[in-house]
Formats: sequence, C-alpha cells, structure tokens
Amino acid sequence: MARRLAKGGARVTAVDYSIRMIKNARARDHEGSLHVRYLHSDANRLGAIAAARFDLVFANMSLMDMQDAEGAISEVSRVLKRGGRFVASISHPCFDNGSNSGWIMEKTTGRPPRIFRRIRAYRRPFSERIPWTLEGGRKKCTLASHRPLSWYVNVLSSNKLAITRLEEPMPTKEFLLEEKKKEGNLDAPGITEVPLHLVFEAVKL
Repeated sequence: MARRLAKGGARVTAVDYSIRMIKNARARDHEGSLHVRYLHSDANRLGAIAAARFDLVFANMSLMDMQDAEGAISEVSRVLKRGGRFVASISHPCFDNGSNSGWIMEKTTGRPPRIFRRIRAYRRPFSERIPWTLEGGRKKCTLASHRPLSWYVNVLSSNKLAITRLEEPMPTKEFLLEEKKKEGNLDAPGITEVPLHLVFEAVKL
C-alpha cells in the first residue's frame, strides 16, 4: 500500500511493528526510487512523528489486530492536520467476529439452498487467537480483537475524528471466480449478500 500511494505522488511514511514486514517492503523498492520512509514502531506510540504532520493516515486491515487500537486512533488524531483524513479498512464488526461468526446453509426441497450469516457475542469486546495454515501445512496464530461498531464510532468521536463516509465493499469478480472453485466454500455466495469488511473515512475536526 505504501508503494501504491508513493507511485501516485504522495510522500509516504510507512509504519509497522514487524521488522520483517519492513524488510520485505524495502526489498520491493531496493533502489529506493519511491522515497518511502519506513518507521519501525507500535501504532500507539508514534513519538518519532510530529503532531499535525499528515494530510492522510491509512490503516489497512490492522485496527482489529491491535490490542491497543484506542491508543492507535489517538495517535492518528495527533499526527493528522486539521481537516486531514483517516481511512481504515477492518473486518466488519457486525458480521465477522472470529469464532463467534460463520456461514449456515439451509437446504429446502424444491428450492436452491439459502446461505445465512450466524453471529453471537457481538456486544462484548474480546480478543482471541486466530489460527492460520502456512506453506507446508505449518500452523500459526495471530491475536485479533472484536469490538462492536459503536466502539469504533465513539472512540473516533472522542479523538475529534468525524466519520464522513462508510463503505461495505462488494467482492471483485476475480475474487468471486476464485472462491467458487473451492469446494464447499460459502464465502463467495455469502459475501455478495453479507459484507465481511468495512471501510470508513473520518476527518480531523
């Protein structure tokens, strides 16, 4: 994402807590032609960045993976200029809260099967370890935190960030074609009706 913004003409500071992620990003711009500044830091401690420094802060599918997301949003507000924008994409809090959500298929004689999204334990914030299968069948876990939609709205508001736009993006045709190839996968038909991702824009007051 940092490279895409830089190619569009933006002056970019890219922040990540993972040294490996920063090394991987630098390796894709080995000549440094994009002039991206990489900063190894926690998102809730951006002391190396002056206040009111940026016109735009973008958080790509990361807030729900931060234990101190409130601290990160506070730092976003601090480093944004007045009128600056904060754009973030997250797992949709209403429909994707880890092991407490999933798909259900209802089969009825004489009609095509219908797919529903099940959800429970929505109101209570919680964290849990999410398992991932890597190359070679290796298993790894990451910590993810569910917070209800009202949590995000209220924390943004308390940090002088006003939501100006909200999107629940539709999957691309390419994604749907790939998902339909996977046997028993309900994501493709399901997410055309129920969004699993949310994107919002908030402006610094």
